[in-house]
Amino acid sequence: MKEQLKEAVELFEEVMIYGTEHVMKSVDVDIWKEYSPEQIQVLKILATQGPLSNSKLAEIQGVHKSAISTRLKKLEQMGLVESSRDPLDQRAKIVLLTESGAELLKVSGEAVYDSIIKLFGDQIDEHELQSFVETFRKLKTILQFKGM
Repeated sequence: MKEQLKEAVELFEEVMIYGTEHVMKSVDVDIWKEYSPEQIQVLKILATQGPLSNSKLAEIQGVHKSAISTRLKKLEQMGLVESSRDPLDQRAKIVLLTESGAELLKVSGEAVYDSIIKLFGDQIDEHELQSFVETFRKLKTILQFKGM
C-alpha cells in the first residue's frame, strides 16, 4: 500500500502541475490577465471557508503574512474582498468575499470548466468520473476532519 500511495501522491502532484499549466495557457478570460493565480486562490478559499483572518489565509496558502497582506490590499482596492476587525480579537482582521469577488470567481470557474470539458470531454467515461468524485469526496472529508 505504501508504494501505491506514494505513486498516487506523485500522480496527483503531476496532474496539478500539468493541469495548472494547461488551464493557464488555454483559458482566455480577461480576469486571468488582471489577477494572479494566487489572488484567485484567495477568493476561492474565502468562498469555501467563509470569512478568515489574514494569518489563517497565510497558513492555508503556505505563505508569509506579508504576502497575504499584499494580495489582500490589492483585492480590497478592487472591491473583491472586505476586511473588518475581528469581534473576538480587536487586534486581528477578518476578511470576507464581496459580491464582486463572488462574481469574478463564477466567471473564472466557468472558464476553467469549459477548458476542462474541451480537454477531457470524450476521454473519461461516466464510471471513471464517478469513481474520481467519490475518491475526492472521501479525501476532502478526511482532510476537513484532520484540519479541526
